Parts: sequence; C-alpha cells; structure tokens
Amino acid sequence: MGLEIKLLDYGDIELESSFLVLARDCGRVRRVPVYGFLILGGRYPVVVDTGYRDNAIMETLGMRGLQFHENMIERQLARHNVKVGDVRYVLHTHLHIDHAGKDDHFPMNTTVVINRREMEHSVSGLMHPQYPKPDIQHLVERLHTRHALRFEDLEITGPIEIMPGVVLEAANAHTEGSMNVHVETTEGRATICGDVIYDFNDQIVEPLYQVNAHEPQVTGNHAGSKRGEKAAIKKLLASSRFLLPVHDKPARIEGGQVIGRLDMQVPGPITQSVPRRDWFPA
Repeated sequence: MGLEIKLLDYGDIELESSFLVLARDCGRVRRVPVYGFLILGGRYPVVVDTGYRDNAIMETLGMRGLQFHENMIERQLARHNVKVGDVRYVLHTHLHIDHAGKDDHFPMNTTVVINRREMEHSVSGLMHPQYPKPDIQHLVERLHTRHALRFEDLEITGPIEIMPGVVLEAANAHTEGSMNVHVETTEGRATICGDVIYDFNDQIVEPLYQVNAHEPQVTGNHAGSKRGEKAAIKKLLASSRFLLPVHDKPARIEGGQVIGRLDMQVPGPITQSVPRRDWFPA
C-alpha cells in the first residue's frame, strides 16, 4: 500500500522577492506560504518540518510572519485526526528559521531526525541569522535526551530508509546539510525537497533570465555554489513523479518537466495544468 502526504498550512511570510528567486523583482515584497508535511498510511504518522516559532521571530530576518490560530501545528494535525503525541518521527529537510520552530511542541519520545551535517552547519555562523537561538537550543536539549534526536550521515552512507516507503537522501543544495525526503505513493515517488526549490514557475517552468534549454534558475538564498544548486534541481526533476517544496504548491513531473500543480495532498488531483515546453522550436 502506498503512502500519502498531506500538506500542513503553517501560515505565510512576507519577504523580499529576490531572496526566493535570484534577481527577481529586487526590493519588492512577496507573500509565500509555509508548509509542513504529514506522511500517512504507514505504521505511524511522520511529520516533515514544523514551521516557524511565532510571528515575532521572523522580524529578526526582516520578514513578516503571518501565522494565526488555525495555523498552529496541533490544529493542522487535528484536521487529519492526528495528535502531536501520535507522531513517531519529525524529519527536517533543514533547520532554518521557518522549518524547525515548533519541535518543542513534540514530546521527547518523538524522535527528531536530521542530517548531522545540518546540525554542524546551524552553529557554524555561515547562515547565522537563519538559525535562531531558541530552535537550536531545543535541539541541544534533545541531543542530551535519550532517543529524542537521531542523526544521519547521508553524504557518507547514501540514502537511508527511515521506515518502509520513506527514504532520506542528501540534497547537496540550499544548506550544507539539507536532505530530501522520498515517499513512495501509489502513483510513484514523491519528494519533499525543502528549499532546494522555492518557486516552480520562475525557477523551472519559465526560469528567470535563463537562455539555455533545461537550465533552472537558482534561489537567492543558498550556502553552496550555483552549479550545485542547478544540479540538485535537475536531479529532482529527473528522479521523482511529484515534488513538494515548502513555499509553493506541489508539482507533478513528467520527462523532467512540470506538467501540473496539485493542492494540499499527494497523490491528488491536478488543479492546474502546465503546458509542456517544446525544447526543439522551429
């Protein structure tokens, strides 16, 4: 039986547009959603990413948080008849401010799973403002609590199956320790890809300022090289049927192209079709 993924709506944030897509509308503000993910259909529920702590903390990055009562993680889980205490694992694509802010809502017998390199990166100072003190301090508490934290070393081990149908793999993009979460569904592989992709349209469908065929645009926020970012996006497009970023609705992929957009569940109906691109124009 295949697994299914439900999107959790943690609210929105307002931020400068070129932070999301390199060189797009510099100086202009854009509002984007912040999603988490609930994996159902296995032995126990699994959550991927927990959103941001509160609206005030987003101001430390010059951003505006728009999180309301209905966006609280407990209420989002309850929409699917799940309580925080039911969740066996919390998996993190990475630990930025809008991804790990509500880990402390989960009991210590829920295991938080991260790539070890991401924990190292979070305290390196390289992207310091994006790793807020209370979130990282909570993870240190888990570090010293039996079974409350689990590290993977994905750059060395390669992909790891955390439970049947859920595989973790190093993303090699966005942050030094980001990981992708592959989920086997009845309609093929779905990959929760964190912030390797922020915006499907301006990075992939009509990639901003790109003139070469099949050349994606990168985000305006990454720790590595542009070559690495582009390669990571191309790998995702070549290997998954569905892609689920944190700040855009999911996409269905065929032949390395985005062919449709979905809403709040994967698998699910396509709510917007995207025309295929002709890479060999007359």
